[in-house]
Amino acid sequence: MAVEASSSDLVQVVALLAAGVVAVPIFKRMGLGSILGYLAAGVVIGPFGLRVFSESEAILHVAELGVVMFLFIIGLEMQPSRLWGLRREIFGLGALQVGVCAVLLTGVGVAGGFPISQSFVAGAGFVLTSTAIVMQLLEERGEIAAPKGQRIVSVLLLEDLAIVPLLALIAFLAPGGADTSLSERLTEVGIGLAAIVGLVLAGRYLLNPFFRILADARAREVMTAAALLVVLGSALAMQLSGLSMAMGAFLAGVLLSESTFRHQLEADIEPFRGILLGLFFLAVGMSLDLHVVVANWRLIAIYVVAYMVMKAFGIYIVARILKTGHREALERAVFMAQGGEFAFVLYSAAAAVGIIDSQANATLTAIVIISMVLTPLAIVALRYLTPRDEQSLDGVDVADGLTGSVLIIGFGRFGQIASQPLLLRGIDVSIIDNEVEMIQAAADFGFKVYYGDGTRLDILHAAGAGRARAVLICVDKPDVAVRIAQLIKAEFPLLIVLARAFDRGTALQLIRAGVDFQLRETFESALVFGGSALESLGVDPEDVAETIEDVRRRDTARFETQLAEGVRAGQRFLKGNIGTPIPTPLTQPRRAGQALNEETAGVLHKSEPAD
Repeated sequence: MAVEASSSDLVQVVALLAAGVVAVPIFKRMGLGSILGYLAAGVVIGPFGLRVFSESEAILHVAELGVVMFLFIIGLEMQPSRLWGLRREIFGLGALQVGVCAVLLTGVGVAGGFPISQSFVAGAGFVLTSTAIVMQLLEERGEIAAPKGQRIVSVLLLEDLAIVPLLALIAFLAPGGADTSLSERLTEVGIGLAAIVGLVLAGRYLLNPFFRILADARAREVMTAAALLVVLGSALAMQLSGLSMAMGAFLAGVLLSESTFRHQLEADIEPFRGILLGLFFLAVGMSLDLHVVVANWRLIAIYVVAYMVMKAFGIYIVARILKTGHREALERAVFMAQGGEFAFVLYSAAAAVGIIDSQANATLTAIVIISMVLTPLAIVALRYLTPRDEQSLDGVDVADGLTGSVLIIGFGRFGQIASQPLLLRGIDVSIIDNEVEMIQAAADFGFKVYYGDGTRLDILHAAGAGRARAVLICVDKPDVAVRIAQLIKAEFPLLIVLARAFDRGTALQLIRAGVDFQLRETFESALVFGGSALESLGVDPEDVAETIEDVRRRDTARFETQLAEGVRAGQRFLKGNIGTPIPTPLTQPRRAGQALNEETAGVLHKSEPAD
């Protein structure tokens, strides 16, 4: 029997992995995104599809940890000063959006003939946007750190906080809920606030010493376990105090955002986050009760459309009132028009106290899940229905039939300087860029720059890459530089390619892409700067030159090691400023050490290597 049970569990694990591995690439190839792939796969293997799983709720509870870890990663990117800078968006934009949408969605329920308490619960649950879906969409589009992405994150944080007063209101609206005393409600609020304060104090005074002790133990698996302990422990503390697990994980991330262990924590959590977040979307798909949908399809269809349209309308109106542009307001409305995972908590609490029955709970849950499924489709529709912002090309020539022996792609501050030696030697240079304003400004200084996107193969041909002797990639975006290098080397393998690297990681990627030369954009200027600092301190110029050359040799050795072993390798080539004993010398001393007393002589004797 035990063998049979183990085999059944293994079948379910294999089914989960297979569903994600098959569905996600297909849906991404179709342009529908990974989220919709996971949701569709969950429906197929769930209780109402192939019935590989009969209990989707248990999986959903485990998979919620993916959302928790995702919020922890987001918190690591949010320094406290940055979060404080968003206070107006969180408590201004967020509170206004939640309030307006709650009123509008409650009105939808009342207009449908439902009692005001049930209408409020249904509408308030739908107000709480899916953090998992929106964050994943922002990450896929690379917009989490952008200003408009930060405004969406601010609203999501406020909605996470709103779950507490909403649960308190449900207790008040419940039959007999008015009997709850004011002191009991204040106690619940006090517990939540105390949990937040306790977490802040622990993060400020305990976490860094804790991780420093573990780091000294030099056990990688213990650091990974400690990272999981911090994330899950913070989430548990918030959950026990009546707040959301995601809020606890986010706060833990914020508190560790300025820690020296931040990047280590992010690397340790990332694999768990990705797998569990995918599992969460699979579980949401499994939770869609198709029997309820079929039995109440008219009601569900009407309210899915009504809720999504009304919520999007409220979000758009609030954004426009606060002087947000039309395009950003429209995108925010479509991104956040769905219900979210916290609605399940709210509806379950309302069913438990008798505000809604189990049938209404299942119907509302189906409405929320279908709205989550429709969101990626709505974003695809928005992309096709709204015209892109067209740049005016007045006075700008498009790259076509260029014949320069050197092609420069990107003419910002780096490309402008890089072009000077070539132009002074009389070399025929063609320059392309995709920033119209920069092209127009360059013309005022005597430069002819053509409009063209270096990531497009047809533009590269039109710009003369096939006839050029060399291409200089001088764009400032690291991912774009790597993409251009890969494209050129695939199409013109014999062409000499020199590339500007944003940082060390980009330089490694460019080398693997096959570029002939790469240079980190700040490397040489930083060396000159450091050398000037030495000279200003009175160091002899010859010694300065020797030291700078030593830094170059070390950097080259470290870079070659990283190219072979990974970006974390080669630490022995760096000279740190922490007084930790290092077993091997970083530089060979010019003369042997001399003991000034017997005790020192004994130490030096012990440290000499044996023959």
